[in-house]
Amino acid sequence: MKVILRQDISSLGKAGEAVEVKSGYGRNFLIPRNMAVVATKGNLKAIDEIKSQNELREKKLRTEALRLKDKLEKLSLTYDVLVGEEDKIFGSVTSQNVVDLVAVEGFKIDKRNVILDEAIKSLGVYTIQVKVEKDVVANVKLWVIRKE
Repeated sequence: MKVILRQDISSLGKAGEAVEVKSGYGRNFLIPRNMAVVATKGNLKAIDEIKSQNELREKKLRTEALRLKDKLEKLSLTYDVLVGEEDKIFGSVTSQNVVDLVAVEGFKIDKRNVILDEAIKSLGVYTIQVKVEKDVVANVKLWVIRKE
């Protein structure tokens, strides 16, 4: 059975592609969940419309992501920590701490999108990567300072 995908499906393909699937999978899963339509002559002509809509949506998401990236890169976050001997901090600075600091500045990000190479366990200046979109990454500056 030949179907046209209405959305991206990792095991099959991208939205707008015409793919061959087993008839039970298409009839019982893809079509009822509005993930695909049967590939008729009229629907094959509609592929171009679906593709153009997806391109517009992706372009809009990308411009929003780039705008957010620019705003995030202008931030300079400061995190106060309690310090022991040799400027070693108690505990570590986690991705949740970074999310909380960014939220104070008015931005909402998910802690899974904060990329920490290693745990931050000492004072200093760090550059932390925040994944905004699938291929857009912002570098945020974090200052870990001693709590007075």
